[in-house]
Amino acid sequence: MITLDKIYHARYVLKEAIRDTDVIYAPHINEGAEVYLKTENLQITGSFKVRGAYYKISQLSDEEKARGVIACSAGNHAQGVALAAQKAGIKAVICLPDGAPISKVEATKSYGAQVVLVEGVYDDAYERALKLRDEEGYTFIHPFDDELVIEGQGTIGLELMEQLPDMDAVIVPVGGGGLISGVAFAVKALNPNVKVYGVQAAGAPSMVSSLKNREIVHLPAVSTIADGIAVKTPGENTFALTSKYVDDVVTVTDDEIAAAILALMEQQKLVAEGAGASAVAAAMFNKVPIKGKKVVCLLSGGNVDVSILSRVIDRGLLMSGRRCQLTIELVDKPGQLEKVAGYIAREGGNVVSVHYEHANEGSDINGCYLRLELETRNFDHIKAIRRSLKDHGFKLIDE
Repeated sequence: MITLDKIYHARYVLKEAIRDTDVIYAPHINEGAEVYLKTENLQITGSFKVRGAYYKISQLSDEEKARGVIACSAGNHAQGVALAAQKAGIKAVICLPDGAPISKVEATKSYGAQVVLVEGVYDDAYERALKLRDEEGYTFIHPFDDELVIEGQGTIGLELMEQLPDMDAVIVPVGGGGLISGVAFAVKALNPNVKVYGVQAAGAPSMVSSLKNREIVHLPAVSTIADGIAVKTPGENTFALTSKYVDDVVTVTDDEIAAAILALMEQQKLVAEGAGASAVAAAMFNKVPIKGKKVVCLLSGGNVDVSILSRVIDRGLLMSGRRCQLTIELVDKPGQLEKVAGYIAREGGNVVSVHYEHANEGSDINGCYLRLELETRNFDHIKAIRRSLKDHGFKLIDE
């Protein structure tokens, strides 16, 4: 049974292994709210997961440690278990989905763990880990549905109540539910008036669906850039705790997550992975009622794969109106491109890509299409550029 005393004990144990992460004011995330960021992306191993993993392993018996530990993970829990096992001097085997970011796989190996890549997503890695546990006798370290792990994650709630005791709400990423279970339990125990909101990726809404149906739902598939919260099925303990202590769980799209990652980089100089930025996305796009409130977004991790970061940034630029694409139907004659570029330049737009092609069958025989990619300031700027081109007689093709 989870208790506040046990969470305080977890905090005492964790002092030797982790850092208390800062809370940073973020004035531009949502102009209607006073937003702060709990920077677990700056935690050792780059994620909050080390808290629960370390506390769980610290409480194992000598016999359990002697058998070695096994875990499954989308990447962050893997690093937490690997580090904790290394410090304890015990063997660690980690089952990872084969689509896990290379950076997470290599980081896990760097802590001395044996990595087993499993085809599929987190839940497939979970099944393989259970099979290996039964075959080899390893001690299984669940990433979220374990009371000791949940108590370890709950230490974040204790820190928040000390760092920002007058906060009105906290927004927490949700995958399997271990993080929000621990945070909600600790926060509500110390101040029941603080609202706790969860956020999932729209492509992996396992907890949202479970709460709606009032029973645990198993999703047939999940798809999201937020690999850290791409979980098909919440845990039994976490579902019960979330049902009892969490005020609401909402979803954000991958495009909204990408916009949040970009905002964190530009405004706060912080790198967050998809799961880590999901709470910020919920605040940015008003998915939860935070107007006029003092609210904390929990940045759960920063282990983003640099190989996909450029794609995420490109998507974020489109979502925030910083980049746009225009298709203009023109008469094929000299000087047209110069005129178009001139009107765009007068409005302060910057052309970064140009593609020209002759009109398709059925169009004017002298027609052509000009496809442009622009750097812009925001959506109002895009509207101004489009309006200027239309006012000067150019026909824009809406795509």
